[in-house]
Amino acid sequence: MKFLLLIHIDPALLEALPQPAYDTQMRECLRHADALQAQGTVLMSQKLQPPATARTLRIRDGQPRITDGPFAETREILAGFNLIEAADAEEAMRIAAQFPWAAYGSIEVRAVDDLQAERMRLG
Repeated sequence: MKFLLLIHIDPALLEALPQPAYDTQMRECLRHADALQAQGTVLMSQKLQPPATARTLRIRDGQPRITDGPFAETREILAGFNLIEAADAEEAMRIAAQFPWAAYGSIEVRAVDDLQAERMRLG
C-alpha cells in the first residue's frame, strides 16, 4: 500500500530551533530518507516552499477565484511530504515516527487511494 506522509510544522517551533541544530536534524532526516528510498520504502520526498508563495484556486459558479497563500487558518503549515510504500497503516505510522518533524508540528499519515481502480470503475 502507498501512504502519503504530510509534514505539517509550526513555524514558531521551528524558528526557535538554532540553525546548527536544524541543519543537523535536516542532514539526518535526508540520510534517513535516502536509506528508505534505497530500500524502496520512500517513493518520493519533497520540501515545499513557504505558504507565502502559494496561491489557492476555487471555482464558484463557473468563475475562478484565486487568492494568495493557503486557505486553511492554522498555526501549522504544510512543509513537505513523503510518498511511502508500507504493508499497512501501522507500518506507515512506524515509518512516520522515524522522521523528526512531528516534534515541530505533526505528520498526517493518509492512505493513497487507487486511482487506476477508479478509472476502471468509470469505464
